[in-house]
Amino acid sequence: MSDTKDALTGKTAPKFQPVKAKGGAPAFFSAWDLHAYYGESYIVQGVNFDVREGEIMALLGRNGAGKTSTLRTIARMDNPHLTRGEIWLDHQPLHEMKSYQAARLGVGLVPEDRRIIQGLTVQENLELSQIAEPKGWSIERIYEHFPRLAERRNQEGTTMSGGEQQMLALARILARDIKLLLLDEPYEGLAPVIVQEIERILQGVKELGITTIIVEQNAIAALNLADRAVILDMGEVVFDGSAQEVLDNAELRQDYLAI
Repeated sequence: MSDTKDALTGKTAPKFQPVKAKGGAPAFFSAWDLHAYYGESYIVQGVNFDVREGEIMALLGRNGAGKTSTLRTIARMDNPHLTRGEIWLDHQPLHEMKSYQAARLGVGLVPEDRRIIQGLTVQENLELSQIAEPKGWSIERIYEHFPRLAERRNQEGTTMSGGEQQMLALARILARDIKLLLLDEPYEGLAPVIVQEIERILQGVKELGITTIIVEQNAIAALNLADRAVILDMGEVVFDGSAQEVLDNAELRQDYLAI
């Protein structure tokens, strides 16, 4: 398929055009025409996609494509600043909310740097996440799903390995009653054996029907977990379809993911 020019704008369109999510189920989450800036830097440039309830969507692209910025925009962080567009979760307008309001509604972001609170044990990190309602998994249930954390419950969280800190960051979000789980680079810097353990945990999350958007440079791992994929390039959506389509399309992976 060759590139074509848009008759109105004169811009060259990408080879793979965004398509609407298929299937009969209505969207549980929707991002409509999102535009966001870091200062004067125009980062998120008209992003659109839908996610159905219980679906896992992989948000992919090369470094600098706008993946983390899009995730932070959805979580209603101060940066980047949303200047135009709408974000809806379960019929609620996230675009009108601050980050703490979105969190109360059920948006759970696991950031790339994990944000484990220094000076607190694993147990204390989990207890702190449940100070305010609504609560999610009990701490006992968390320890059942994260046995490594149970073994280290009295250890200061920031002294654990990177993989264990990633488990704690994810567990801390599940301790809240979440509707939308946002994962930013959950496999980054982890040994293969720890990646496999995180994958097992995320597979369990998937089986629970938690709606999830995952940003991950390890695109193959993310695609094997996900139902659908959205690919960004220079802050714009260039593909929206099934994860299997991306796995099956070598040209698409080479053009936009370099794999």
